[in-house]
Amino acid sequence: MLNNPTLDQLKELKLDGMADAFVELQAQDRAADLSHPEWLGLLLDRETANRRTKRFNTRLRAARLRHVGASIEDVDYRASRKLDKALFQQLATCNWIRHHRCLLITGPCGVGKTWLGCALGQNACRHGYTVLYKRVPRLFAELELAHGDGRFPRLFRTLVKADLLILDDWGPDRLNASQRRDLLEIIEDRHGAGSTMITSQLPVNTWHDVIDEPTFGDAIMDRISHNAYRLELDGPSMRKSQGNQTEQEMA
Repeated sequence: MLNNPTLDQLKELKLDGMADAFVELQAQDRAADLSHPEWLGLLLDRETANRRTKRFNTRLRAARLRHVGASIEDVDYRASRKLDKALFQQLATCNWIRHHRCLLITGPCGVGKTWLGCALGQNACRHGYTVLYKRVPRLFAELELAHGDGRFPRLFRTLVKADLLILDDWGPDRLNASQRRDLLEIIEDRHGAGSTMITSQLPVNTWHDVIDEPTFGDAIMDRISHNAYRLELDGPSMRKSQGNQTEQEMA
């Protein structure tokens, strides 16, 4: 029989999905009743699914989401936080990413802003988009170091090229001159070319004060708030109800 040479060739060609399906089919009695086109179709289906899963896992690792296990299927719409279910389900289609629109998620501490943002980020990875998650305070510290050691151009390209950039925990500290310049450059280069999601405990109408300079504030806010979707959450902290395991470690 040519089974072993066939398996060796499939693995040599890195057709791991087809190799696994080949072994499984060989072990099934009904395989003898399948036609050659049916055999080939099953092998190709498995290879396609295997490659799709690998690409998804690669995108998910690169995204570095804070809540890797967050998913839109586990969103608790019963929680008292004023989550617009219709809007959230619309966002789950990823059309807003395809059209390079922004998303602003606001609300008090503990209502699940970060978790919901990560769920949408994971969903974007599933839809084939590249995602990058950054906490704003750490991002500014990273940018400052990058200016000093020559890594800034590379870091800047990484931030700009992602289909979806998630900026978590915006504010309340006011930006300094360097942070304003860096943020404007990032937002400017992403405007019309990628989507940006920002989560914050502060209402959007106070973000101008965080930027702390009128000219920069106008330029940045015009680009991130124009035509942006908004999820404005409100309610008690969900951390107090740890008996509900659907959404954990809310932020």
